[in-house]
Amino acid sequence: MIRGAHVIIYSEDATADRDFFRDVMEYPYVDAGHDWLIFALPPAELAVHPADAGDRHELYLMCDDVGAFVRQMSERGVACSELKAERWGTLTRVSLPGGGSLGVYQPTHPSPLGPN
Repeated sequence: MIRGAHVIIYSEDATADRDFFRDVMEYPYVDAGHDWLIFALPPAELAVHPADAGDRHELYLMCDDVGAFVRQMSERGVACSELKAERWGTLTRVSLPGGGSLGVYQPTHPSPLGPN
């Protein structure tokens, strides 16, 4: 019934963030018209956490080696936060050109996508 998920990142500079995902992250994309780029994402997993109020969602990208990711971003002139060890993995935040940031982590938790 469901064949995928469509994730939206809201940005103060959508063009700059689209350029980032196209040129820096090198994600495959299609142009839906008028330079409205839609990117293919890697496989995903979904977790449901308890909360006092609903309608709050978060997006994190996962990688096999977050240290290597931070080094690669640095080589491309992209700032990342210091690595932070969490109980579920090692986390950084990558700065997006539109003013936001995006969590990227190396999981230590079991994944339905296969071994870490």
